[in-house]
Amino acid sequence: MKKFISKYFPIIPVCMVLIPVMFTHSSCANTTEAPSGGPKDTIAPVITKISPKNGAINVPTVGARISFTFDEYVVVKNPKNIFLSPPQAKSPKYKIKGKTVEIYFEEPLDSNTTYTMEFTDALADNNEGNMFPGFTYVFSTGEHIDSMMVTGVVQDCNTLKPIKGATVMLYRNPADSAIFNERPVAATKTDDWGFFCIRNIRDDAYRMYALKDGNSNNIYDPSEHELIGFIDSLIRPKTKLNDSLPELQKYEMKDTVNCLARKTEYEVNIFREKPTTQMIMNKVRVSDRTSYITFLAPNAHVDSMWIKGVQPDRLITQFNIQRDSLEIWVNDRKRMPDTLHLFVNYRKTDTLGLLKPETEHVKLYVEGKGKKASRSSRRDLKHEDTICVYTLKADPTTVEQYGYQLEFKYPIINEKFDSLVFRSVSPKQKDAVLKYEVERDSMNLRCYTIRPKEKFLPGYEYFLKLPNRAFRDINGFYSDSTEVKVSLPTDDKLSTLKMNMTGVNNKYIVDLLDEKKEKTIRSFIIDSDCVLVFPYITAGKYAIRITEDINRNSIVDTGSLLEHRQPEKVKFFKIKDESLIEILENSEMEHSVNLSELFKN
Repeated sequence: MKKFISKYFPIIPVCMVLIPVMFTHSSCANTTEAPSGGPKDTIAPVITKISPKNGAINVPTVGARISFTFDEYVVVKNPKNIFLSPPQAKSPKYKIKGKTVEIYFEEPLDSNTTYTMEFTDALADNNEGNMFPGFTYVFSTGEHIDSMMVTGVVQDCNTLKPIKGATVMLYRNPADSAIFNERPVAATKTDDWGFFCIRNIRDDAYRMYALKDGNSNNIYDPSEHELIGFIDSLIRPKTKLNDSLPELQKYEMKDTVNCLARKTEYEVNIFREKPTTQMIMNKVRVSDRTSYITFLAPNAHVDSMWIKGVQPDRLITQFNIQRDSLEIWVNDRKRMPDTLHLFVNYRKTDTLGLLKPETEHVKLYVEGKGKKASRSSRRDLKHEDTICVYTLKADPTTVEQYGYQLEFKYPIINEKFDSLVFRSVSPKQKDAVLKYEVERDSMNLRCYTIRPKEKFLPGYEYFLKLPNRAFRDINGFYSDSTEVKVSLPTDDKLSTLKMNMTGVNNKYIVDLLDEKKEKTIRSFIIDSDCVLVFPYITAGKYAIRITEDINRNSIVDTGSLLEHRQPEKVKFFKIKDESLIEILENSEMEHSVNLSELFKN
């Protein structure tokens, strides 16, 4: 026993210490209550030090480094939002050292130039991701800091919605070609409200452009389909910088009151410019007798065209309204070859950028067609492959304005419109045959509008019947019979909006849009004072968009930078500065708008 005690006695104190620790650890590991980490950090990072200081002068043009130290660790979320003005070919680079972000440049800065560097939506704290609200740092490579500024808003030319992230640029070179070849002398990005403020610029004359810069090179690239906008004349800044100006403050974008209170000197409407280089871009053989070709630019001028082996009078052609797509049909019953050889003599852009007549050989072929495919296709023929295909539609809410819409898949070569039967059934079930009129669409030779000569009446049912074999298309197929019924809506929850249009001294396109201003519900084209009626409207919010159709072609035309032509002017009817009209159930609303007053500015 003495021997045992003398051998193990030294480890007894150690065991007395370790055993309680082991049980304590086990108890902690099995606890059901997680340790508290304190309240979540919701505070954005704060700059505590800048070197060199904001407003520094004589900053070296080569090797300049600018350090921003924060009160916590930060990360760069969006490097592209570290925006330097005037911009360089390469964006500013950065390094993070502890709580400091160091900015440096890969190419020399310009001498005697005032620079601004913006950090909007660029930085966030490392832990919770709280975004740094933004800051504008100013420095100069010369002896002084420029002190003028200009403000404005960038918006979509059709919806007038603000464009976020557009680059607004100033050029001292007055030539429009500058934006294709040079970088601006000053620039900035628009915020969520489309607002911009180009600050710390010299008192000088400038050209102003707005660009939705897809590749972030600060140069306009039409081939990239970038959106562009411009101010017609040279501008000169009128406002001198003052730290108290609301236009210079960094607001939370949800602060509607302060964001909208900022004054804007310029309004830039951006658009997607149509290509100016003319050439045949695409070709498609839709079926044996149907093809189309598309042109790169609108307003294509075709002098003549023919298909090898087809008589000229057997061709039926139709341009779309922009004249950049041409449909071609062969009105010939004989079997068509697998490849049609089309020859188009048109005005094509040459190497000098001039339009010159040129004849182009276009091969139109049906893909995958061969002997096996032909036999298989004959076995797989469906009913619609052996008839004159058409659609006949009538929408109860728009039938008064648009009538019945009849559209054929192929041009028709024989028609019997006088065989149609248009009749009405009164609420007392009295049947009457109505006289009707047929109008061919001026822009679509396959589409017709059919409407009764009498006014549509509520409570009546209207039937339009197309009898069997009334039409024959270029394939030699006859039409089936059909009958379409329509009645004016009787829902007492529907409402009517009337617009008294006065001061109409031009041609205008008036559209009723949905609340998001994306869908066109009704459309009118007017050129004189009138009352427009929008019946059968469900309760909700709507917008009235009015476009001044300067060239009177009944479409909304975009602008052209090269031609120095703005997109056609768009205005929204407003009530107390609100562009949305709220329409209640079962109501009749009436408003007046003087278009001369609306478009005078």
